[in-house]
Amino acid sequence: MNLMDIKNKLFHDDALAVLKKFPDSIVDVGVTSPPYNKGERHKGWLVKNVKYDTASDNIPEGIYQSQQIEVLNELFRVTKPGGSFFYNHKTRWNKGLMLHPIEWLLKTKWNIRQEIIWDRIIAANIRGWRFWQVDERIYWLQKPRDNDLIGEELKAKHALLTSIWRFPPAKNNSHPAPFPLKLPLRAIFSILNDRKGLVIDPYCGSGTTLVATKLLGCDYVGIDISSEYIKESKLRLANANLEKFEFEEEIIKHIVKETFKERKENGKYVSRTKKLQNVLFNS
Repeated sequence: MNLMDIKNKLFHDDALAVLKKFPDSIVDVGVTSPPYNKGERHKGWLVKNVKYDTASDNIPEGIYQSQQIEVLNELFRVTKPGGSFFYNHKTRWNKGLMLHPIEWLLKTKWNIRQEIIWDRIIAANIRGWRFWQVDERIYWLQKPRDNDLIGEELKAKHALLTSIWRFPPAKNNSHPAPFPLKLPLRAIFSILNDRKGLVIDPYCGSGTTLVATKLLGCDYVGIDISSEYIKESKLRLANANLEKFEFEEEIIKHIVKETFKERKENGKYVSRTKKLQNVLFNS
């Protein structure tokens, strides 16, 4: 399969099966949120059963983690050196034992560049076994170029948004666990800035990552095992401009009037040591 067979295409199939057909080093950025394997029977007081169309969210945990490692390693292969992948997941509990995404992420080929907290603001379960869980994790994974684990520096207008991303889940979405448009927008725009590139979502669901990519003027590729979600993704892509308001709400946050470096060069920055010297000198 060549690049022209992949760009701006949706694949209705298993993620791993499709990824194995892709050539090496074609993707610039990826964003996804896989099924969490929470168990289709497990639910809180305020939410219905977590039940995906076609895919099971209730498989043995060891098999689930092995599958995720295999998919993530294929994503590593198809990503360009220096490329990034944003992996949204959460801590879970099974019979009182915590299951953390870091358990399997450390077994992949990726370098974990940063752990970002997604503050969802609302809790999906109001039972009191633990403090209400309003957070999820977004792991910024990096494919090093020439063994450089540090990578390129983010522009200040992106970095200032901090490592805590605060926005509620998407509303009016048929998917059982949709993230908001602002989440993939922030990830993709921060990495590519004004450059173009190919963005992948191997569990594209209702197409949120793909819509964000299209609104940024980049190329996308989406994979999902559900024919219904593929149809929904195509419909949203055809009407992407209807989501332009939310797009603009996020983009306008990526601005900084004067960077730390510019303040220092313009003599506007005074270190703590200098401030203390001035106080002592003038006292």
